[in-house]
Amino acid sequence: MKNKRERVMEKQAKKINRQLPAPAWAHRLVAILLMLGLWGLLLLSTAHASDFILVEDGRGVRVKVPKHANRVVTVSDGMIEGVMTRFGVTEKIIGIGSRAIPITMDFSYPALDGKTHEVKGGMNTVTYLNPRFRELPVVAQYGTGILYERLAGLKPDLIIVRTGSSSLYEDEGKNRARLALLESLGIPLVVLQGPNTHDAPQVSTLGREIRILGQIFQKEKTAGDLVSFLEKTLDGIEQRTRKIPPANRKSILLLGLSPRSRLAGGAGYVRGTRTLQTHLMTRFVHATNAFGSPGAWRLLNLEQLLSLDPDVIVLATSGGYHPPGELYDAPYYQSLKGMRAVRNRRVSALPFTPCNCEKRLEYPIDVMVMAQAAYPELFRDIDLASWLLDFYRQLYGVDRETARGLLSSQCMDWTLGHHKAP
Repeated sequence: MKNKRERVMEKQAKKINRQLPAPAWAHRLVAILLMLGLWGLLLLSTAHASDFILVEDGRGVRVKVPKHANRVVTVSDGMIEGVMTRFGVTEKIIGIGSRAIPITMDFSYPALDGKTHEVKGGMNTVTYLNPRFRELPVVAQYGTGILYERLAGLKPDLIIVRTGSSSLYEDEGKNRARLALLESLGIPLVVLQGPNTHDAPQVSTLGREIRILGQIFQKEKTAGDLVSFLEKTLDGIEQRTRKIPPANRKSILLLGLSPRSRLAGGAGYVRGTRTLQTHLMTRFVHATNAFGSPGAWRLLNLEQLLSLDPDVIVLATSGGYHPPGELYDAPYYQSLKGMRAVRNRRVSALPFTPCNCEKRLEYPIDVMVMAQAAYPELFRDIDLASWLLDFYRQLYGVDRETARGLLSSQCMDWTLGHHKAP
C-alpha cells in the first residue's frame, strides 16, 4: 500500500514523462529519481520552518532554501563557484556540474621558423583558488547533460544551477524538462539565468545572479560590494571611451581559432550580435562589432573573414586558448595576413575561459582588453599586467602571489612583456 508521499511522487513522475520523449532509458531514470526524491522530501519534512529562507531565483520562482546548507551541488562553468569563493563558502560544494572546472590545459602552435610555441597551465580561476575542486564528483557536462542519479546519490541539501552554462546550453524546452527532473528529486533547486538566456544579453543580469547567491548564503553585503566593484571597474573603462564619436569608433572582430573550424572547411568562428560580448563592446568600449549578424559562434571561411577587414581582432577562447602569435606566425593562417588588423599587428587575446559558453566574474578583463586594443592612445598610462594583478587582488581578496597565479591560469603572461609586475 503506497503512502501519500509515494503517490504524490508517482503522479509527478508520470507528468514529467508526458512532457519528455519516452525511450526506455527515460522510464528507468524517472523510476530511480522517484525513489531518490523520497529522500529529499523526507529531508524537508523533518526540518523546522525557521531553518529555511525564501529566495526568488532567476525564474521568479520563490524557493525554500536551507538557511545553513552544507551540502551544495553546483551546475555552472565557474560563475557560481567564483561567487562562492568570494563569499568564503566553497567548502560547502560537494559536486560540480562542468568538466571545465577540474581540467588543466596546455596549448601549442607551430610557427614558420619551425619552432613550436607553447602556453601551459591554463585552468579555471576557481580551480586555481580551490584545488580540491579537481577531486569533486562531476554531475553534469557538455553533450551529456545532467547525471541525475549521481547527483542525487550525493544527498545534497541544495542544488544551484545556471542555465546558459555548458551543461545547460540547450534550447528552453530541453532545459525546462531537465529542471523538472531536478525538481522531482524534492531537493531545493535555485536556478540562475546567464546573460545568454536572455533575448538582449546585458551585464546587469550578472549582478542579479550575484545578489541571489548573496541571499542564499546570507552574504548580502559582500554580494553588494562585489557587484559595485565590477560596475565601478567597467565605469572606469567607459569614462575613457565615451566621448568617441560614432564615426571614429573602431571595428572589432571577435574571432575563435578553434581547430574544428579548419576541419569544417572554414577559417574561424566569430561572435556576432545579440551576445554579451557585443553588449560589452558597444556599451563600454564604444566600438562596433565587425560581424553585424547574430550568432554566438558563426563559422566563416577565408573570403568572408577577409571581406570583414576589421580595425582590430580580439581572439577568444575557442577549442582552447589562442595567443596573437598564432594568427601572425602559424603556417595555416598565412592567408589572413592581408587583413588590416594582422598587417598592422592589431591582434589581442582575451583571457583563457574554459567552456566559454558564458561569462563569469572576470568579465571586466574582456572589456579592458578590447578597449586597450581598440584605443591604445586612451590607455597609454595603463600597464595591462599591473591592472590585471590589481583586479584579481580586489576581486577575490587575494595577495600579490595568488594574483600572479591567477594571471597565469588565464594564460595572460604575455601581458608581462618587459615590464616587471608590481
